[in-house]
Amino acid sequence: MTATHPRASAPRGFAGAVAIVTGGASGMGAALCRELGRRGARVVVADRDVDGAQRVAAEIDTAGGAARAAGVDVAEAAPVQALVDETVAEGGQLDYLFNNAGVGFAGDVRDTSLEQWRRVVDVNLMGAIHGVVAAYPVMARQGWGHIVNTASGAGITPFAPLTPYCAAKFGVVGLSAALRQEAAPLGVRVSVVCPGSVATGIFKTAILANLPRERFFGAMSFRQITPEAAAESILAGVQRNRGYIVFPAEVRRLWWLYRLSPALFERMAARQQGMWRSMRGAGGET
Repeated sequence: MTATHPRASAPRGFAGAVAIVTGGASGMGAALCRELGRRGARVVVADRDVDGAQRVAAEIDTAGGAARAAGVDVAEAAPVQALVDETVAEGGQLDYLFNNAGVGFAGDVRDTSLEQWRRVVDVNLMGAIHGVVAAYPVMARQGWGHIVNTASGAGITPFAPLTPYCAAKFGVVGLSAALRQEAAPLGVRVSVVCPGSVATGIFKTAILANLPRERFFGAMSFRQITPEAAAESILAGVQRNRGYIVFPAEVRRLWWLYRLSPALFERMAARQQGMWRSMRGAGGET
């Protein structure tokens, strides 16, 4: 990416826009980076996996786009602030921040250590907060910008045994919904992404507490969508300035059911809970 002078107005679409994507080295984040690059954005591929981020940035450059890689752990505030500062100094503005980095979790709360709780909250919730604290003042001064926080279908509909994950992702939803109200008069947009099951490496890297990985994830009945399809849904929602970007349709239906009849939703979830609990301790990870 080469330095440019700041624009006098907000971008129309993604062409020429400067976008940071955390968790950009793989999965949905990498798909977002590639699609943003294809649409003409200048992309900062940010991830703890620096080698992976460099590969994605190189792919974008080879395809005719513009990208650079940046190593960052979103659980730490200072590196996120430095990333935003460097991006603004280099590109003259920050148009999009995709707080996409996350870590999965499954397990009974009785088996979950405080260290595991902290890791889930630090990455999934504090990571988004660190991005907001760094980017929101920049966008407010510009008078434009769009913050896109990745939550989950588990951030709008609670499921055991994902309690720590749900707690963090519900927090991301609340952060996004309240900030959207605050930021709108300043010209800054905020969206929250609540996807269902996306076929990414999160299933291999998720933290499991006393559950067998292959058996647990193999029993999941949700239809998986590709990272590329997820990226297209996200960017379509961003273009329309949707407050909630919820997909696929089955997640929207569950969300509707949870809001319409929480008691019916809980009865349905209780039947599933029996299956997960039968796996507890069956050669599980800690």
